[in-house]
Amino acid sequence: MSTSNVKVKSEKVVVGKDFIKNDVLDKVLGKAMYAADMKFDNMLIVGVKRSEIPAGIIKSINIEKAKKLPGVAAVLTYKDIPGRNGVGIITKEEPVLVEDKIRRVGDALVIVAAENQKILEEALDLIEVEVEETKGVFTIEDAMKEDAPIIHGESNVLAKRFMNRGDVDSAFAKCDVIVENTYHTPQIQHAFIEPEAGLAKYEAGVVTVWSSTQNPHFDRDEVASVLALPQNRVRSIQATTGGGFGGKLDISTQCIVALAAYYTKRPVKIVVDRYTSMLISSKRHEQFMKFKTGATKDGKLVAMEAELMIDTGAYGSYGMAVITRSVVHATGPYFVPNVRVRGTMVYTNNPMAGAMRGFGVPQVAVAHESQMDILAEKLGIDPVEFRMMNALKAGSVTATGQKLMDSVGIYETLEKAAEKANEVIG
Repeated sequence: MSTSNVKVKSEKVVVGKDFIKNDVLDKVLGKAMYAADMKFDNMLIVGVKRSEIPAGIIKSINIEKAKKLPGVAAVLTYKDIPGRNGVGIITKEEPVLVEDKIRRVGDALVIVAAENQKILEEALDLIEVEVEETKGVFTIEDAMKEDAPIIHGESNVLAKRFMNRGDVDSAFAKCDVIVENTYHTPQIQHAFIEPEAGLAKYEAGVVTVWSSTQNPHFDRDEVASVLALPQNRVRSIQATTGGGFGGKLDISTQCIVALAAYYTKRPVKIVVDRYTSMLISSKRHEQFMKFKTGATKDGKLVAMEAELMIDTGAYGSYGMAVITRSVVHATGPYFVPNVRVRGTMVYTNNPMAGAMRGFGVPQVAVAHESQMDILAEKLGIDPVEFRMMNALKAGSVTATGQKLMDSVGIYETLEKAAEKANEVIG
């Protein structure tokens, strides 16, 4: 069929024009249905028995008392998982239910589905878990020691990244001013208002999951793998989501409710409380950053060297992407002809770190922008002017060899920021 005469109606969108977002009215009027608001007839309430220690080996789990409690529909351990007992954005290393090794406070051990919240809480209390607590690793320095307890595989190192350009050592010898400092940014919690919640049904061989998520396509794939079902027998639906900022990209409730629905053949629901959300939701990565930056007396950046040490916590999540971006963006929006950056990301028994707006770039921005301010002060150059002198522009080549052709807006940004700052200062 020829499409030459088909006319496509298009709506012109003008940058800078106000539009009403599709979901805003339902939200402000209180009509939006979040996962915690949803319910089905004959629905079970789901909860999870979680680890209270950061590191240990499970010796036994006794679920018999909980199973016999009237009103309990299912008590599930790792043995009940039909497919892969591992989820994760890049590496599938986080168990849906722990088999033997506990790696953080909040690791999921047992799923319970019950008729109501009171029975659920009683059943969770009846589960007996015998654990041998082991030595935990809570700092990057300890994780890198030769005798450190290993959290995954054969090493606590999740990933390393390198970036090199030019002759850094010779370039530093030609600098008139060199600034060396160490910077630290801590783990940060997203603090989304809505904690994680999810529901599931298993009907006619199809599992449907509703959840507070940012990643419904990924959720479908993970649920299918855990249940050993083809993807066309899993539906993933994003409920109205009350904040995420990257913190709801990882799996939280999806596989738990899917398993409970799969075994009970009834609708199920879980709403995570704030305390548990703080334990299990991913965080912004903690980073320690050593920076050495050199410039000439006329204000030109010549060389930069950086070492980044990053804590991904108990599981990898988006860690490999975060370390890559941290290394790539270590120079910031500035042209530096000679660059050497080393990044190392390690596992610890701390809460899992993952996606949070910026993917490792906000951390290094703290470092490279501080370096720029200190260099400007030592050189006696206005900090805005110093940035203007060294900012990337159309035609610039970055430290990774990328030639920038369009959309290099840092000059206008700096001008506007300086203008506003001067207004505030007066």
